[in-house]
Amino acid sequence: MASTRITNLQNAIKQVPLIQTPQQGAGAQGAVQMRIKSSQGSADRLSQSKSMVLQDSDLPQKPLSRHRRNQSQHGVVLSVATAFEPLVDLKGEHLNVAKISDNGKKQRKNWTSMWTVLTTDELLLYKDKQETGVKPGSKTDVVQLCGAVIEWAAEKSSKKNVFQITTNTGSEYLIQTDSFPTASKWHEAIRKTVDSSTREGKGFALRRSNSSDLLSRHSSLPGHGSVSPNMKQRNPVHRRSINVFGSSKLKHSASDSADKNGVKNRLKKFIIRRPSMKTLQEKGLIKDRVFGCHLLTLCDREGTTVPKFVRICLEAVEKRGLDADGIYRVSGNLATIQKLRFIVDQEEELDLDHNQWEDIHVITGALKMFFRELPEPLFPFRFFQQFVEAVKIKENKQKTQAVKKLIQQLPKPNHDTMKLLFSHLQKVLAFSRKNLMSTQGIGIVFGPTLMWPELDAGNMAVNMVYQNQIVEFILIESREIFDLDRM
Repeated sequence: MASTRITNLQNAIKQVPLIQTPQQGAGAQGAVQMRIKSSQGSADRLSQSKSMVLQDSDLPQKPLSRHRRNQSQHGVVLSVATAFEPLVDLKGEHLNVAKISDNGKKQRKNWTSMWTVLTTDELLLYKDKQETGVKPGSKTDVVQLCGAVIEWAAEKSSKKNVFQITTNTGSEYLIQTDSFPTASKWHEAIRKTVDSSTREGKGFALRRSNSSDLLSRHSSLPGHGSVSPNMKQRNPVHRRSINVFGSSKLKHSASDSADKNGVKNRLKKFIIRRPSMKTLQEKGLIKDRVFGCHLLTLCDREGTTVPKFVRICLEAVEKRGLDADGIYRVSGNLATIQKLRFIVDQEEELDLDHNQWEDIHVITGALKMFFRELPEPLFPFRFFQQFVEAVKIKENKQKTQAVKKLIQQLPKPNHDTMKLLFSHLQKVLAFSRKNLMSTQGIGIVFGPTLMWPELDAGNMAVNMVYQNQIVEFILIESREIFDLDRM
């Protein structure tokens, strides 16, 4: 009886097929088959073994690790079995959640304790938990797990046990709990849900937020970013094996450097061949500006000794703004002033009587901006210290003659523009009871506008005092200095 059983057992062993490798035949196709018995029950086991066949397309090709835990086909069978394990529905638990990206747009990291529930294809985040369940209307966020990527992210936060979920739309969530077993439980359950939902959805083409790098649909599988922080520290060989997949970036380094050199060469050729400013101005591609243009250059271009813009502004103020409260002291709307400046710089026809310039403070603001943006002020740099020394003279008549002599030495455009401006300011002072502007107030406004040193090597506050005093003194003695009574 015993010998009969031994004979049957030997016959059964002879019928067991060996595990075939990809080199032993194309029909094997990397399949792992279970042992098949010749009995009637072997047919059932054969049908079960066929469901365990692992196709090449189901998992990415990667080199097997030399670690003893990963040796033999046992690890492969376990990974297949894990992929087909039933999903774990976690009914709910308080976890710390931070949403750091919304559809690829970065957000500030803000940790919040959320009541977290895992379903078959979603991670539901609630603000609070009810005794008998979660209110349907209290759901605050839904994380779609189909096509998502989950990975440990210790570098994203100083907290421990942090992992990240990246959805197929580019949204990123950090999830954390102080308990490592709890974090591992949720990580594993979410990973299984991601694998299952992605398989059913036939995968998605994922991209990292703010990046053009494609993510593998299997990047959440073991060995593709889902290794726990502890395993990363204990197994540097495994970490190096993972980096092999990212080493393809090294192949592009040579082409990238070649592209950069090509760009540099093209830029050098463009700079060498670029036309001069004069050529661009002759072709009309670059127009001469009014604001920021040197006073001598502007007057020479216009064929005058006083810029046209200065003249029309002064005429507009004298026409309807001499009695305006705080004229030159009150600021106009900056946006409207910039609009006026743009029109002047584009050499468009300017009509200051138009209703869009009805605020007289816009015109006075634009006039002050014109003087402030001169490359060299109305009082040239080389005369700054001489005016300071002249205004220090105590005797009034001698001071007047010293200042008058300096003004007569100014270039013609500077002298004529200054004469017209101070003649206009005399008219403003004539309405001082209505506009509430005094010589001191005008000096404070126009002092730093009309003159400043080329290098602020001294005390700025002292320079400002002299600037105000010089303008105020010239305004008081303007009839004598500019011979206004003879006009």
